[in-house]
Amino acid sequence: MTQTMTETRQNRDVTKLSKSREADWPAVLFFIHIHLLSLYATWILFTEAKLLTIILFVTLISIAVLGVTTGAHRLWAHATYTASTELRIVLMIFQTLVGQGSIYDWVQQHRLHHAHFKTDGDPFDHSHGFLYAHFFTRLRKLSEYQVALKNSIDMSDIEKDSVVMFQKRFYWVLYAIIFILLPLNAPLEYWDDSILSSIFVIGFLRYCIVLHASWLVESGVALWGLKEGEKFPPDSNSVFIINKTFWPHYHYIYPRDYKSGEFGTYGTGCSTAFIRIYAAVGLATNLITLEPHTLQVAMANAVKTQRPIPECIEEAIKAQELSEDHFLKK
Repeated sequence: MTQTMTETRQNRDVTKLSKSREADWPAVLFFIHIHLLSLYATWILFTEAKLLTIILFVTLISIAVLGVTTGAHRLWAHATYTASTELRIVLMIFQTLVGQGSIYDWVQQHRLHHAHFKTDGDPFDHSHGFLYAHFFTRLRKLSEYQVALKNSIDMSDIEKDSVVMFQKRFYWVLYAIIFILLPLNAPLEYWDDSILSSIFVIGFLRYCIVLHASWLVESGVALWGLKEGEKFPPDSNSVFIINKTFWPHYHYIYPRDYKSGEFGTYGTGCSTAFIRIYAAVGLATNLITLEPHTLQVAMANAVKTQRPIPECIEEAIKAQELSEDHFLKK
């Protein structure tokens, strides 16, 4: 009882904290420079960069995105599957190539986003619009209220992961070597490309694209998700360029499904395919997903009992039996 009273008092104290967010001027200047320099880098990409530099550029972006989607997001933030030590080390290296901070910090921020989705505690509240959730929020510091909520996020499982904690401890050393030195040196050392191609294409343009791909993990629901009351498919011209579905919202109801894609898909996409490959070669186990029947049972139970849908899903999944090779089936 004493513990409950203490928690209640702490919650009241948190609600009294300021919810205003100040501009993060170093971040503002940093992102302005990254985007302006990336414009020049785009010109170099098409006019000067050698083919091997372009191949390296695409490869580094691809594996960095895998580090975010199959690593930081689906493995560490939501524990949708279990990875071997070897796979965790590889995904840690891939995530370092994103240049967006350590896995620990990324996961803590993302769990804050889920725990307080569409509230004042959510730094990426997409009810303010896609541009806010995707970019403008990155130009502001967290409010005192959000900082307090972030510090209360349970990270005990992550703190037990030696690979994550190693990266957290030596992040800036790994960042300097894996993100900066090795990629920038390769075009100069191995195929004699220009310094401009190396710095601008492999440096600034790669970083800009990877950042936006990573940011879509939190802002994508505003892009691919249906709005409240909107039918499927939506009655707008967006159907010709964006496939809006209910799957992004499903991810916020039950985030532990390994099939939930970051970019509006479910059961398809490169990241889901790679997780299946990890499992097929024995590097990943315990892939969590919901069979259609299990979801139907959970939804019916939620309607019948008026209990929260996530609670009913957790109850229904305990009775679910998946075949050992279920990940090989669509």
